[in-house]
Amino acid sequence: MTIRVDRRTALGLGTMATAGTVLGTAAPAAAESGGTGSELDAGAATTPERVAARIAQAYERETTRAGGNWQSYVSVTGSGGAPVVAVADDPDQRLEAYSVNKIAVATAVLDKVDRGLLALDQRLEVTAAIVVPGGDGIFSLDNAYPSSVTLGHALAALLTVSDDTAVRLSGLVCPAAELNDILVAKGFPNTQVEPVANPNRFFLGTSTPRETHELLRALVAGTVLSPSSTEFLLGLLRSPIAFTDGVRRTMSSQERARVATKAGWFGTARHEAGIIFDSAGAAVLTYALFADGQAGADDFGATHPAVQARARLGRFMMNATARLTGSGRPHQPGPRLPSNGG
Repeated sequence: MTIRVDRRTALGLGTMATAGTVLGTAAPAAAESGGTGSELDAGAATTPERVAARIAQAYERETTRAGGNWQSYVSVTGSGGAPVVAVADDPDQRLEAYSVNKIAVATAVLDKVDRGLLALDQRLEVTAAIVVPGGDGIFSLDNAYPSSVTLGHALAALLTVSDDTAVRLSGLVCPAAELNDILVAKGFPNTQVEPVANPNRFFLGTSTPRETHELLRALVAGTVLSPSSTEFLLGLLRSPIAFTDGVRRTMSSQERARVATKAGWFGTARHEAGIIFDSAGAAVLTYALFADGQAGADDFGATHPAVQARARLGRFMMNATARLTGSGRPHQPGPRLPSNGG
């Protein structure tokens, strides 16, 4: 059974409430207040369809509270691995994906690694001219150029601290036209970077919520990259220093390790897309949440309304899927322990 919810339809026809009522999954009071774990009590939903209905209700509540514009696609892994769609809110609108498209950039670069055209240990020169001044990340903080890093280091910076200079370093080895061709060949024609006059540079370009969602599912399924490249990419998105202000904010370190996520922000836009894995490492939920037009355009921190909404929704989704089992090949993160130097 598939629960398909379009928020605009729901606002007019009460679809959210209908889905919960039909399935007998009316959200308890704790869930309505943001989710404190009470939704895992004896009456909690234990089927993908019921979980999807609850997530649909939570999405409607949180996005209405945050205001602005939302375009999203969220699914729960159903029986046999087929997705049960919880949220389909204008999912085919092509829009500026901003740094969420760094997942696509990394996928194209790693495709070239898989084909033997690049290597993670090859070195890239970091010149003063290639550094994005004041951009997000760490390269703009070095204040000592030229330097050099490996391609693996650049990709790690790209997907964890969302380094803007790492985009330009990726373009040195995978020009815009080639990058777009790779994504089209893999079945993602709407997920494209925007070329500029310099063939090795580009803006991060566009995607749709559905296509970003499908790229994430394809990565987990191992159909777009080799096993080693897949684990490398997912490991970066699940690392402790990957984005924590949104979906992963109110989670333990163990729970955060079960979420692979990438955020993107620019202007009024605040996007995030990722995957929640069960305790065995199998994907149990995939989300692509695109938002813009909320208040606080100059706030790129955790207090922005859309980011707060994603934090509450992330906690809810983690709780709601706790009794579900994912499917497909498991992806377990490597052990990560704090160090005191030495």
